[in-house]
Amino acid sequence: MSVRAAGNVLAAATKSLWRKWDDARQEWRDAKADEFEQKYLVELQASVDRAGVVFNQMEKILDQVREECE
Repeated sequence: MSVRAAGNVLAAATKSLWRKWDDARQEWRDAKADEFEQKYLVELQASVDRAGVVFNQMEKILDQVREECE
């Protein structure tokens, strides 16, 4: 699996988590749910977004290394 593909898997898993969270929010609608979302899920999304940039940078570097080694 390429680095970019791994990033895509992570992004897809995060989207799936948000869909499941949206389902849970249909029942759990209080201040603690808001706190949980902000404290964990929003921070997780920010981390995944940052990781996506890094995965793309790593893929470019690895492509360059492969090219230079051929």
